[in-house]
Amino acid sequence: MPKLKSGTIIPTPEETVLINAGIAADPDNPELTREWFANAKPASEVLPPEIYTALVTKRRGRPKAEETKVFTAIRLDADLLDAFKATGKGWQTRVNAALRQFITEHPLHR
Repeated sequence: MPKLKSGTIIPTPEETVLINAGIAADPDNPELTREWFANAKPASEVLPPEIYTALVTKRRGRPKAEETKVFTAIRLDADLLDAFKATGKGWQTRVNAALRQFITEHPLHR
């Protein structure tokens, strides 16, 4: 049996009986049996091609930004980093904005 996360609540045997009775009584959402899985077909065989393609090619996660960020490692003074982190979530975006403001106010000579 897999190890459960702390705080996981396991139904009592009585609750399990009630849960299973609810499943059995719901004609719109029957329990999936081994027989059901044995007869199941791949989505590619039962869905229209355009829907299947849309489902399997959908990217997960956040959409790509027009301008993506570049990962870098930078060494900063601890008090400076602590000050930005103390501002809460989004602190890295604020560091980026502060650097951008500095560059705008102090153009670099190339």
